[in-house]
Amino acid sequence: MPTLNWIGKSAVEKHHKDVPYRLLELVPELSCGDSDSGNLIVQGDNLHALKALLPRYAGKVKCIYIDPPYNTGNEGWVYNDNVNSPEIRKWLGAVVGKEGETLDRHDRWLCMMYPRLVLLREFLSADGAIFVSIDDNEVASLKFLMDEIFGRTNFVAQIEWQKRYTRSNNTVSFTTVVEHIIAYSKSGVFTPNLVQKEEEAHARYTNPDNDPRGSWKAIPFLNPLSPDERPNLVYDIIQPNTGEVLRPSRKAWRTSKETYEVYLSENRLYWGKDGKGKTPTIKRFLSEVRDGMPPINFWDHKFAAHTDVANQELKDIFGDKSFPTPKPSRLIQRILQVASDQDSLILDSFSGSGTTGHAVLKQNEEDGGTRQFILVEMDKTIAETVTAERNQRVIEGYTNTKGEQVEGLGSGFQFCRLSKEPLFTADGQVRDDVTFTQLAEFVWFKETGTGYTGNADTPLLGVFEERAVYLLYNGILKDKTPDGGNVLTPTIFNLLPEFNGSKVIYAAAVKGGTNWLKQQLITFKQTPYALDV
Repeated sequence: MPTLNWIGKSAVEKHHKDVPYRLLELVPELSCGDSDSGNLIVQGDNLHALKALLPRYAGKVKCIYIDPPYNTGNEGWVYNDNVNSPEIRKWLGAVVGKEGETLDRHDRWLCMMYPRLVLLREFLSADGAIFVSIDDNEVASLKFLMDEIFGRTNFVAQIEWQKRYTRSNNTVSFTTVVEHIIAYSKSGVFTPNLVQKEEEAHARYTNPDNDPRGSWKAIPFLNPLSPDERPNLVYDIIQPNTGEVLRPSRKAWRTSKETYEVYLSENRLYWGKDGKGKTPTIKRFLSEVRDGMPPINFWDHKFAAHTDVANQELKDIFGDKSFPTPKPSRLIQRILQVASDQDSLILDSFSGSGTTGHAVLKQNEEDGGTRQFILVEMDKTIAETVTAERNQRVIEGYTNTKGEQVEGLGSGFQFCRLSKEPLFTADGQVRDDVTFTQLAEFVWFKETGTGYTGNADTPLLGVFEERAVYLLYNGILKDKTPDGGNVLTPTIFNLLPEFNGSKVIYAAAVKGGTNWLKQQLITFKQTPYALDV
């Protein structure tokens, strides 16, 4: 398979492994509404945020939507990943300019995107999919990149979204009216949902003969092929109202005579308003058609809105506050309708103005769903005053620019920042302020590769693929109860020696029972994290 190469590729292919695990620190004063809603807004570098979220959400996300920098040269984005490479270090802190200004601008963009896409893939459930908005500047590079990371066979679609519906008089070249949305699945199991029929599709069904079975659409009974091409579809039929024998001349019939007899017996043939037509049509009843239609890869502005709608949405919520190139919530809703279930987890790691959260709340309101969102925004000011503020107003209600009160959609979110220090110190020790639950999430992820959904209220974190995973740790909770997880607790683990108050972790993946585990802990009692047995 053809692959893409660029400056710095070898340095970033494994960079996601070098990114340290950080903790999420709750900011109550920026959180909103129901704390148990499951919705989360994280402020911080999205590469570090994704690494911090993995222990809880790996393999749990059904739909990812991201709107990364398009690398137009007008966005002012800066490459800031701390990659151990001389050729990359010289990029740090420098704004990426336009074509001709920054000669390696495409290399920088690819180096930024690669580790993030690698981590995002780990979040997807087996039947999940990722949708990435992009324009002409990097669409070709992105396609190659995602072929490499997600696998070419997992390509789902390249959707063309009509972002504007008018021509520009300020260009001597083509007016760009579409952007691209590249979609890939995690493992090929993904199946898009059917899209609900629009009103104009239903309007094609009528009932001119008052058939008690309801509205129907006429399907021609003639075949595009000639009698010479399909001689088996040439036969005599009798016009029931005139008695005339009809035989096709220039075109064959659509179906075999056996099928025609079935249609005749079911009164599915329509002979025109006066009943004397020479060619019948077949009735296809609306009640027999699927509730929806397979999605197509062109989404016009009537179906998925356009950029003017996106700007008006923000204006209605914020008044004079603006945000560059927002997406309309209806566009994201269309993605949710195609790619999520009513109880799905949705992730957006380039959340910007918070449209994805808004779309999740709207879609839940419309179909009664309980979807949850995770939004990540790097810029502190944007995260607090746009991403979070927008979703708070949508949840609680607001007054629009017309002075009308817009009712809130309900729900809530927790606002978190990334800890300044990672989970482990430079010498490999666990931070003093780590909670048992935080460490449990990390240990479970490292042992199973999946997000942790347990309660972390006992040393037994859970069972995964017939393996029990225990976390025995001294020094977090100072909890001496039998189920507290403290290895110095005088219970079945009292055979372990006193470690002079030092923190020692045992993560044991075992198939045996308690006695077997106890023996293993004794055997490996001098082994630091992680005990892999």
